[in-house]
Amino acid sequence: MYANYHTHTPRCRHAQGTGREYAAAAVAAGLKVLGFSDHTPQFFPGEYYSHFRMRPQELDGYCAEVTALREEYAGRLDIRLGLEAEYYPALFGALCRRLRGTPVEYLILGQHALGNEYDAPYTGTPTADAALLRRYVDQCIEALGTGMFSYIAHPDIFNFQGEEAVYAREMERLCRAARDAGVPLEINLLGMEEGRCYPGERFFRLAGQVGNAAVLGCDAHAPAMLARPDLEARGRALAARCGLALLDTVPLRPL
Repeated sequence: MYANYHTHTPRCRHAQGTGREYAAAAVAAGLKVLGFSDHTPQFFPGEYYSHFRMRPQELDGYCAEVTALREEYAGRLDIRLGLEAEYYPALFGALCRRLRGTPVEYLILGQHALGNEYDAPYTGTPTADAALLRRYVDQCIEALGTGMFSYIAHPDIFNFQGEEAVYAREMERLCRAARDAGVPLEINLLGMEEGRCYPGERFFRLAGQVGNAAVLGCDAHAPAMLARPDLEARGRALAARCGLALLDTVPLRPL
């Protein structure tokens, strides 16, 4: 791999390793570009807060760490500063306001829940409810409409167990919207490693037919995930079987 834009830090409460360890692992693996994209803080109402993301007060420290690493590794590794963010309609404005004036360069869309998370289900929960699948696709398309997301992480995270014709109809809508917006779709290597419901061949066959571009994403929660040629080979083989153009780099959309 030339670039990986999907890298986490311990601030998300479920990743291991320091930023410097990720950077060193990326250099050892031969990567030229390393994008940090830890789970964004959100601004939930009341007492609710999800357990898999940094807190708002941790954002400045995250930015400072990645910026310092960029300077330390200049000439050896191009380090980019991003966030993996959900598009939550009631919260997205507050997130954008918080990011103004920070050095954050890009967002990737990782839609882990419907609605605003506190009021709707997790997208990885198995379901045969076509209405929920439609909501997922609608919400992702609305996110694309903001023009702020550089690619869609694990676009096939929605764990639909219903009729294949329904799945194909709805996910084709998502693929067409991403293609028309010029936004690549991620083949998620962590999901492949852990046997999750993604990345799924049924989804990426649709993407190949629609004409989407794809990108490999390590979704690294430990430095060792940046050096997995076995997973890279499987991801490339999936792209080839599905007729997908696989990008080495992704143009980052400014916030």
